Amino acid sequence: MKKNIQTLLTPFEAYNSLETKRAVAKILHTDIENITEIVWKSRSIDARKYPVKIHANIDIYINQKPDIEPFRYLPENVSQSPEVHIVGAGPAGYFAALELIEKGLKPVILERGKNVSERKRDIALISQGKSLNTESNYSFGEGGAGTFSDGKLFTRTKKRDEIQRVINLLHKHGADSQILFESHPHIGTDKLPEIIENIRKTIIDAGGIVLFNHKVTDFKISGNKITEIEINNDFFIPVRTVILATGNSARDIYELLNRHNILMEPKGFAMGIRIEHQQELINSIQYNSKKYDKYLPAASYSIAQQVDERGVYSFCMCPGGIIVPATTEHQKTVVNGMSNSKRNSIFANSGFVVELQPCDFESFGRGGVLSGIDFQSHLEELAYKNGEPEFIAPAQRMLDFVQGKTSKTIPPCSYNPGVVSSPIHKWLPPVIGKSLQKGFFAIGKRINGFLTNDAVIVGVESRTSSPVKIIRDKEKHNHINIKNLYPCGEGAGYAGGIVSSAIDGILTARKICL
Repeated sequence: MKKNIQTLLTPFEAYNSLETKRAVAKILHTDIENITEIVWKSRSIDARKYPVKIHANIDIYINQKPDIEPFRYLPENVSQSPEVHIVGAGPAGYFAALELIEKGLKPVILERGKNVSERKRDIALISQGKSLNTESNYSFGEGGAGTFSDGKLFTRTKKRDEIQRVINLLHKHGADSQILFESHPHIGTDKLPEIIENIRKTIIDAGGIVLFNHKVTDFKISGNKITEIEINNDFFIPVRTVILATGNSARDIYELLNRHNILMEPKGFAMGIRIEHQQELINSIQYNSKKYDKYLPAASYSIAQQVDERGVYSFCMCPGGIIVPATTEHQKTVVNGMSNSKRNSIFANSGFVVELQPCDFESFGRGGVLSGIDFQSHLEELAYKNGEPEFIAPAQRMLDFVQGKTSKTIPPCSYNPGVVSSPIHKWLPPVIGKSLQKGFFAIGKRINGFLTNDAVIVGVESRTSSPVKIIRDKEKHNHINIKNLYPCGEGAGYAGGIVSSAIDGILTARKICL
């Protein structure tokens, strides 16, 4: 017999498999020995009031085994099939490759950085404040920028079937089964590298090719098609079809496209800072209690505030995480956040960013389509100058920032290279700095305890998304429409995060296969 129940459980019952079984046995008035299997359909936290409850949707199998149809991924051997070149081995690139293989085409992936194992060593050197490899870092290399972040799988896209396909593929390649039913699933930066290596193995075993240290530096274009790709300023390879999945930090790719007159347009994006609280404080705020239930996960938050008709909001929140150096260029400072699977750091950090529109930066720097990149770069240079030497980041206590005071001291901070007190409120462009000050003040009034001088602001968070959209299937003025170039993912301006980037990669591959 199979029964489905939707009920409220305590954290102790929801996050302990034996206690879950006891709870559902009691609800169904049956002996616990009769329950053969419990299959979670969904699990979400309801923290609107104390005590916290867990919404549970569960299938219970009584004296029978589950009748679940397993997810199937059926790759063909594509070693002799027509090739599709994919630039970038992040979520968009790798999931495009998986889809191409199942459709009978051979992916050839060109990745500027190193494989995920070798990439770890370069990241360790950055985190220790020793050296930066501009081709292998928190943004560049196998797996893309999401590999060494939190591994969040939450997305706002409405493409439910594609979301489930991405989740199933990640689970098939080693992700914990909890991602199949958690309302806000995450993997963790300690688990993602192995999953990415498993995806690469699937691609290679099916006859695909993955080439590291292969940076695309130019194109040869004939008519309206790319015929050859230059690698490392050294040699050209012939191509028939190209998927461009380079991520939003690959500024040289935007320069390359612009040089070849390939149509792009500026798009809105967001920039700001990263803020860090003690996780204990966030737990008490979010769970409405100073007594933390050890069975609950580290609390996260999602906060938005309108300031002068402009959005100020949290971004990429990392509960139980740390702040990391995420620049790809020398003499620029960029920060991001990451969490491992257990989210067991004593700190909680999040980007806090301000919504920007093209009109905010259209005349900045060179002006035109790359003005947003110039604005990003300018902010990163300001952060570097206010946090020298290299890798040291500028920091300020949160309340001091709001009140326009330079912090005399900085509280303990997870940013390993180190921080230095800086009047961030003075050098942030007013459109960002003033908006954040007003936003934090308003948020502090409605969330008791959030606005505190025990929290630290670290600058800057500038790589939230692409400031450029690479236009698909359109011609304009003297720009050319490259028929065999398929931009996708975050770098193309059509996605944000692991899941939406992976979905865009899948859909792009399907378009090629039509």
